[in-house]
Parts: sequence; C-alpha cells; structure tokens
Amino acid sequence: MDTALYDGLRHFADSWGLVYMMVIFVTVFALIVRPGSKARAQAAARIPLDDDLPNFEADK
Repeated sequence: MDTALYDGLRHFADSWGLVYMMVIFVTVFALIVRPGSKARAQAAARIPLDDDLPNFEADK
C-alpha cells in the first residue's frame, strides 16, 4: 500500500472514526439516562435469571 494512501486513510479514521465513536457513545448514554429507562434496564438484567425456557418440542 502506498504510504500517502495509508496516511490519508489513517488520518480519515483518526478524525471521522473519533466522531463516529463519540456519536455512538452519546447515543447509548442518552438511552441509558433518559427518564423511564430504569424499569427497562432492570427487566433486561433479569433475562438471564428467568426460568421460563421456550418449549421447542411443541413446534414439532
């Protein structure tokens, strides 16, 4: 790969990649701290602890 091309792609990833990751971070943070999200977060945290397993034998 040409050094100029590599440097150009690296500069692009350093600048716009940082912007992209910052937008993702801010979006996830906003979804977490918005009003009413505590109940949904607690429900999602309980998913691995639920004993209700799907009954795949009934589908046959």
